[in-house]
Amino acid sequence: MGTDEIHLFTPGQIGPCMLKNRIAMSAMTRCRAGVGNIPQDMNVTYYTQRASAGLIITEAAQVSPQGIGYMSTPGIYTPDQVKGWKAVTDAVHEKGGIIFIQLFHCGRISHPLLQEKSELPVAPSAVKPEGEVYTPEGKLPFEIPRALETEEIPGIVNQFRTATEYAKQAGFDGVEIYAANGYLPHQFLEDGTNQRTDHYGGPVENRARFLLEIVEAVTGVWEANRVGIHLSPSNPFNSIHDSNPEELYTYLTHELNRFNLAYLNIVEIDLSDPGTNEMANYNAALNHVTYEIRKIFTGPYITNGGYDLETGNAVLEAGDADIVSYGRHLLANPDLAERFVSKAPLNSPDPDTFYLGGEKGYIDYPFM
Repeated sequence: MGTDEIHLFTPGQIGPCMLKNRIAMSAMTRCRAGVGNIPQDMNVTYYTQRASAGLIITEAAQVSPQGIGYMSTPGIYTPDQVKGWKAVTDAVHEKGGIIFIQLFHCGRISHPLLQEKSELPVAPSAVKPEGEVYTPEGKLPFEIPRALETEEIPGIVNQFRTATEYAKQAGFDGVEIYAANGYLPHQFLEDGTNQRTDHYGGPVENRARFLLEIVEAVTGVWEANRVGIHLSPSNPFNSIHDSNPEELYTYLTHELNRFNLAYLNIVEIDLSDPGTNEMANYNAALNHVTYEIRKIFTGPYITNGGYDLETGNAVLEAGDADIVSYGRHLLANPDLAERFVSKAPLNSPDPDTFYLGGEKGYIDYPFM
């Protein structure tokens, strides 16, 4: 098929999974898991409502208690969590949907009040992030994290391996490794947060080692065409930066090509977002790095960055992506695919209910 024939409603393929369209639901933290970080009934409803998207990527699910950085986020490290997620995947599959789970570890983007035994969050290096975090005692500044010992790192890699085993048991169609937006794998990648002197720090080959070991572990559990990667080369979220992102991500993408992964999911800077800050505007110049990645990566490419119907179709028709990921549009419009087909008006998202609350602003957005 020529690229001029590809649009949002063209069927697509991710590994062995046939997608009914090229609309993906972006992973969005919503902080509505139940006690024990277990998915609950309203989570089942939330994902099932959005099953008309070609691909659902769940909110990030921490791979261990140490990986928690936000209250009421689901995990994928206990049998009860697997049971909760199984209810989600069964319901989505019943609606004909395809669903991958995003696996993450927050690293330094956490707080002792969110950690077991009130321990310090861990990171590649003891570099404090800017900003504040929500805790059971309210919003508090981040603290200086504890730098991981070299011998601890294989244990965290194994957490991703075990989480992938649990994801298979829970009935997911695949997993996405979250190496973006300033969380632990991203912290290892970029030299603003990785100041290590062992074989996980220094040159790009060393800084990429942690993520590549995670990919090796995860693809040892599940075929590589069931595994995606999420990167954000030009996004400074969670005070992350690198002195030479083009060198870093060019090297990393070549290495990822060895695995024949299901897809690469890239966050672009969206300058139309009213929340975009000056640092993001400055780093928008780094978007050229993502163009280089597109040229290098040999598998399906998912893009995300404030797309609508017209711009989503345009990026597909130009051959600059294979799938377009939507966040806020799908948050507020569970039937986004149907609305796009009929060019119907869209519901507006309510930012006040993005991260807190119950059903309001979560499963009560109206359908057409």
